[in-house]
Amino acid sequence: MECPCCSGKSYEECCKPYHTGERHAPTAEALMRSRFSAFAIPNGEYLMETTYPAKRKFHNREDLQEWGEINKWTRLEIVATPSVSKVEFKAFYTNEEGDKEVHHELSKFKMIQNRWFYVSGEFLE
Repeated sequence: MECPCCSGKSYEECCKPYHTGERHAPTAEALMRSRFSAFAIPNGEYLMETTYPAKRKFHNREDLQEWGEINKWTRLEIVATPSVSKVEFKAFYTNEEGDKEVHHELSKFKMIQNRWFYVSGEFLE
């Protein structure tokens, strides 16, 4: 199966090793891509595990899992990587009513002990 993150690689050679814990994403962009794939599959557990520990109290696995399940995630576009810890992206999806949506965000990531975590995101127009 082609990886949902739109890398052009197969899921097995792209995001799956991150989802299974075999490896950690080596860059903030790779983590962003793997998190998009985790919404598409969906894998709420991975989304929680890759959220910055101090921010986990603002999220829960069930809500992340549900957001992945109720939407059909169709495409990821990396717009820019303005720094090693920031990724601007557009996530294209179809919502539960069948409307096409775009989630445009500038995400911030932080590395702890050689592992990247999602910290926060600023929604963009």
